[in-house]
Amino acid sequence: MIEGVGDELLDCARMVASSARLGEQVEGYVARSRETEIKVFGGEVESLSSAETSGVGVRVLVEGRTGFAWAGTLDPKIVAATVDEARDNAAFGAPDEHAGLAGLADVSGTERPDLELWCDELLSVAPAGKVDLALAVEAATLRADARVRGVASAEYSDFAMQTAVVNSLGVEGFSRRTGCSLYSSALAGGEDETQTGFGFSAGRTVTDLDVERAAMNAAERATRLLGAKQPATMRLPVVFDPLVTRSILALLGAALSGEAVLKGRSMFIGRIGEEVAASSVTIIDDPTCGEAFGAAPIDGEGVPTRRTPLISNGVLGGFLQNVYTARRDGSRTTGSAVRGYGSPPGVGARALAMSPGTLTPEEVMRAVPMALYVQSISGLHSGTSPVSGDFSVGAEGVMVRDGDFAEPIREVTISSTLPRMLLDVVAVGNDAVWLPGGAAGVTLLIADMTMSGA
Repeated sequence: MIEGVGDELLDCARMVASSARLGEQVEGYVARSRETEIKVFGGEVESLSSAETSGVGVRVLVEGRTGFAWAGTLDPKIVAATVDEARDNAAFGAPDEHAGLAGLADVSGTERPDLELWCDELLSVAPAGKVDLALAVEAATLRADARVRGVASAEYSDFAMQTAVVNSLGVEGFSRRTGCSLYSSALAGGEDETQTGFGFSAGRTVTDLDVERAAMNAAERATRLLGAKQPATMRLPVVFDPLVTRSILALLGAALSGEAVLKGRSMFIGRIGEEVAASSVTIIDDPTCGEAFGAAPIDGEGVPTRRTPLISNGVLGGFLQNVYTARRDGSRTTGSAVRGYGSPPGVGARALAMSPGTLTPEEVMRAVPMALYVQSISGLHSGTSPVSGDFSVGAEGVMVRDGDFAEPIREVTISSTLPRMLLDVVAVGNDAVWLPGGAAGVTLLIADMTMSGA
């Protein structure tokens, strides 16, 4: 059973690090997690899964050569064998002058944030109580609006995760966090039409969850689309719902990675110091923000996390870096290493957000005479590219006229490029919201995009 104390994980990671031989750098990354997922349908449990996993990832570096191995157990004998395997693998690695583990110089100068991300209460909730929450959000969705005739899916999920990182250069860290969420997908309409809409609620423990809010959001999104028709093709301003903005930010986060830059896979290569967005746009990755579900005191290499401005008032300031990419770049790590025990560290955003503006969502919609309000998109990964910046996705939503919702629309594609969209930001809402994942959402107004319809 997973516990709230990480002594066992730290002891395992220390054992790995202490096995370093003369001339070696050795790192142990140890993780343990428990996850629950429950789906209900028609007042009955459709599926219930609960899994606990633990494992260790080992890196051994010798003369610039890196070896990696992992095991899905914390059994001391298997852990020792995993160290030997990583050591053997290092002999086959290509020499790299920039390879190396995080050292004391990498962790100095940045204080480790003191974050409360763990809630023991979540671990004590019985499976029956979690089922009740899933059933409750399904029932609440059905009664939220008379036009809701069914619920496509109602789900509860949670996680409890602990990680420890120790290396032979003296770096050591421990992190733990919990989280849970409710999801509902409403079906609205009658025999001739069905529209769907989804709602969420998330928190660190079950008492943070708002069943009625998740249900109401699902019902509102579904009923808002009733009577939707395909409009004519035109160019117009677009307002993105916070859940859509969150997905777009996650795409931008991939392009703001130092790893992507090294591999030539970013639209921002060579543009540090340039104006890449409207002056109202500031994008920051801040894993020290306790409201973010990706928050953590340390990254995947044991380096303290920190607030990292990426775009400030429209100007590109830098990229997210782990130890390796920073050395290649001639800079310092930003504490942005991400990983699981089954892989060496990469680079990624944990808590990416666009700094909120001063306007309410309603004021954002009133900022232009007419706009398309996009409440959901499809084809994000196939229709967009963090390399070229191309952006073309399926969308559904509602026309906005004089600040009010008007006719719903369907079967459209909205297109532009991410660089153009960033420069065309007209207004940023004040409604920043955190949901599970590595980015926050906010209402966002883009001056001009192509809406392809009939």
